[in-house]
Amino acid sequence: MRIISFNANGVRSAANKGFFDWLRTHKADVVCLQETKAQEDQLTDPMFRPDGHHCFYRDATTKKGYSGVAIYSKREPDEVRTALGWAPFDDEGRYIEARYGNLSVVSFYIPSGSSGEDRQAFKFKVMDWLRPILDEWLASGRDYVLCGDWNIVRSKLDIRNWSSNQKNSGCLPPERDWLNGLCADGGWVDSYRALHPEGQDYTWWSNRGAARANNVGWRIDYQLVTPSLRERLKACSIHAEPRFSDHAPYLVEYRA
Repeated sequence: MRIISFNANGVRSAANKGFFDWLRTHKADVVCLQETKAQEDQLTDPMFRPDGHHCFYRDATTKKGYSGVAIYSKREPDEVRTALGWAPFDDEGRYIEARYGNLSVVSFYIPSGSSGEDRQAFKFKVMDWLRPILDEWLASGRDYVLCGDWNIVRSKLDIRNWSSNQKNSGCLPPERDWLNGLCADGGWVDSYRALHPEGQDYTWWSNRGAARANNVGWRIDYQLVTPSLRERLKACSIHAEPRFSDHAPYLVEYRA
C-alpha cells in the first residue's frame, strides 16, 4: 500500500505545475491533500478526479478559496468522515477521514500561527482540543494513518535553522512538546523518523529568498501511524522536485 500526503498550496496551482501527471506515475493507493484552496464546484475538470480514484473533498465554509482537504482513493472507502465536532476547526476544512475495514486514513491540516497572535492562539486551542481525540483513536484498536501538514517540527533534525526559529510558530517549545508527547513511547509513530532515525530531510521551504535552492527547510508534513502499523513501514520518500508547491509530497510504502 502506497500513501502520499501533500500540501498543495492550491490544488489548481499544483495541477498547472504538473502535479497530476507526476501523481499518475507513483501509483498511490491513497492520496491525502491539504490546502486545496478551492471549493469542490470549482474542480469540475476531469484532472481533479484522477483515473481510478474515488475523490472526496472537505472545503472551508468560513471563507472560499481557503484551507481545504481531500482524499483520493483507489479503493472505495466504507465510510468518509469530514467533521470532528468543533465548528471553528471543521468549518475551515481541516479534516477528512476515509475508513476501510479496521483502517482509517486521515488528511489533516493543522493551523499555522505564523500570521499573528490570534492564529497562534487558535493553533494552541486546536492542539488542546485535538489531543484527547488522538488519544482515543490510539486506544481504539483501529489502525490509523494520520497524514498531513502539522505545521510543527519535532527536533533539531527537522529544521535547518534551529536556533533562530525558537520563537517562531512551528518551532515553539510548547508546540514541539505537544507533538513529541503524541509520539512518546507507546504513542503515535512518526513514519519518517522510524525509517530514518537520523535523517535530516525537509518537506517545506519558505518562498522567500533562496530557501529551497539552499535547502533551508522544515519537516512539518507527516504520516503518523498507530504502533500496530510500525512493522508494516517499508520505505518512505520526500519528493522535493519537481516543485508543485512550497511543500513536497511525502510518500510512504506499507507492507501488506
